[in-house]
Amino acid sequence: MGITKTEHFTSRQNRIAAIARALGHPARVAILEHLVRPQTCVRGDLVDELPLAQATVSQHLKELKNVGLIKGETEGTSVCYCINEPVWK
Repeated sequence: MGITKTEHFTSRQNRIAAIARALGHPARVAILEHLVRPQTCVRGDLVDELPLAQATVSQHLKELKNVGLIKGETEGTSVCYCINEPVWK
């Protein structure tokens, strides 16, 4: 299905598909599992938890943030990520 075909589906269907794509990588699932435990997390903590490079973790965080599953706030020189509660509900 091409990108132009998405117009034939509801916004809800397209939203669910976008979230499913974001959940389609095990590293992103691991990130979400980590964020659910402490309720918040700094990016550096995730690098210590996952067998991935900083740049790779950042890319996965970006994908999760783009679909709204997580949110991030800048605190000094780091970003604090957490689960975006309204989206999860």
